[in-house]
Amino acid sequence: MQQQKKFNDAIFVVTEERFCPIYNVGEELRVEDLCAILPEAKPVCLVLVEKLIAITAKKQSFERFAQLNAQKAKFDCGGCKGLIRFEYKKKKGFSTIQMKLLSETEERRRKQHLDVFYSKLRNFQLFESLDNDALLDLTELLDFKKYSKDKVLLKEGDPGTHLFILLSGKVGVIGHDGQRLAEMGKGEIFGEMSLLSGDPVSCSIHSLHETEAALLSIKNFKHVLKKYPVLQIFLLKMLVDRAQAMALRSGNITSGMSGELEEIGIVELFQLINSSQKTGIIELILDDAKATVLFNEGEFVQVRYKELTDKAALFALLSKKSGHFTYTKGIPSGLESVDPFGGFMGLIMEGVQYVDEQEYGLS
Repeated sequence: MQQQKKFNDAIFVVTEERFCPIYNVGEELRVEDLCAILPEAKPVCLVLVEKLIAITAKKQSFERFAQLNAQKAKFDCGGCKGLIRFEYKKKKGFSTIQMKLLSETEERRRKQHLDVFYSKLRNFQLFESLDNDALLDLTELLDFKKYSKDKVLLKEGDPGTHLFILLSGKVGVIGHDGQRLAEMGKGEIFGEMSLLSGDPVSCSIHSLHETEAALLSIKNFKHVLKKYPVLQIFLLKMLVDRAQAMALRSGNITSGMSGELEEIGIVELFQLINSSQKTGIIELILDDAKATVLFNEGEFVQVRYKELTDKAALFALLSKKSGHFTYTKGIPSGLESVDPFGGFMGLIMEGVQYVDEQEYGLS
């Protein structure tokens, strides 16, 4: 009968990493009861498993590594284009029952810690499409940090290293001139653009209050996108929405662009069309009906909303605070020769005054 090979239980720690697609510095690699136990929620590298088994199966070399100065002994794993180095940390096992109990208590505390953040993430729109097991895997990959007020979370020009998920608090987006461009709060994410594009961080992010965030490293971010394509679709859609919002703020509206009136007021939207002297159609989907606003070189030529037309329809639309809009270039040829039914600024000023009178009962 062939004698069964003896494997030694041990714990190793990753001390160096160069383009390894899976593992990070500080992660533990264990061999226990004839099994290799690698970091949770990650794919398993069979080359690394083979390396660990080879080390722990050789009694003489293992005993040498397990000596007093064994922590200095390093092992290479170069199974792909990446490379990691890991050191022997300690022999598996506990010298006393008290040590074993302490370890078990620490493990329970870690699980409780993760459960708290799992519950927070479960309510976020970003993760609605993930089932519970998938979200638990993701939670294992996150680092959770707290920032006091006025701390820099991201600095313009730095390489992107993490995706940030805001769990509480509020941050400000700071432009090149030091002006605050926008604010973000609970449930919002940032840092993903530089991770996806490989470009440096485009804007600095500062904490406006005490803030708590979950961080996903660039390596784990790429792993998550491969494992859960639905998150990739969500992030790409979000990038498109943000790009359109930035274009609107900069005054650049193009055919096919869409957005929400919560992001840009209806008066500002119309002023953008006017200042750009656009000829096209704004289609609005509101809570009670659809509406169309036609512009010729930035001037109103036709407005339709419910049974209302032109001036009456425009004034009714100016009170709308929510809804979806889409801009399309061009209008029917028959309307290109139609005169505007009023001067743009005169209509806007009269309409805003009318809305105020209706709202405050001044009419």
